[in-house]
Amino acid sequence: MSIDKFCVIHFCTSLYFKVSTSVLHSNTLFVLVAGVHSISIVSKVSVEAGKSISIPCLYESQYINHVKYLCEGHTWGSCRHAVKTNKPDPSGKYLISDDKEQEFFTVTLNELTDENTDYWCVVEINNGAEFGQYFQLSVISGTPSLYVDHQRITGYIEESITIRCHHSNSGEMKWCRLGRNCVTGSSGSTDGTTVTAHMRDPNVFTVTMSGLRTKDSGWYWCAKGDIQIPVYLTVTEKPITTTTTAGNNKCKIFT
Repeated sequence: MSIDKFCVIHFCTSLYFKVSTSVLHSNTLFVLVAGVHSISIVSKVSVEAGKSISIPCLYESQYINHVKYLCEGHTWGSCRHAVKTNKPDPSGKYLISDDKEQEFFTVTLNELTDENTDYWCVVEINNGAEFGQYFQLSVISGTPSLYVDHQRITGYIEESITIRCHHSNSGEMKWCRLGRNCVTGSSGSTDGTTVTAHMRDPNVFTVTMSGLRTKDSGWYWCAKGDIQIPVYLTVTEKPITTTTTAGNNKCKIFT
């Protein structure tokens, strides 16, 4: 393939690429990558030591059937494969799942210590080439500087859901949909869904999404300053309950 069909990417950009050493020397600062590639991801998350965290990595549609993996290490050239979509981690410390319908893969990191800080979400391209996006974990012994009550929540169609983002750090507050827009003020919208936000309680940033639709299902993130916390929202039909009487007993049936 001629050189004019490639773009040149420098290693100092936020999105990194590498190819096998059979193509270019591993110390080369420039690599040739066909096309434009991207992964949307949070950049820094605060976690309590000994706990778990799930991190979503949103990729482009042309990579639905490609291998994805989590790489551990501060530098791109020396990170080690922790878990791959085609090779589970036998220790169970790292888990990975690929949602090809919504085009993201999720990595879950368990029993975290202060040594588990630097990671990359990576997608393999072809012929040894791959690209990745870095994220950092701040693992602390006490309460995280930003956390939510539950990282996975369920809402119901045409109803509202409220998320409480607890924080102890300073900086701008945001509520964002992964790979899309953010709400930074007291009101706004994400993909047409109304969002309101307030801080009536000390150190709690409260977000309410109203008029939920099925397509609102997906990953979001709450941010305060330079720290983010991902939240996965599932929007579904609300179960219908009916009450029946059998003798002196009453029971509820969910359908």
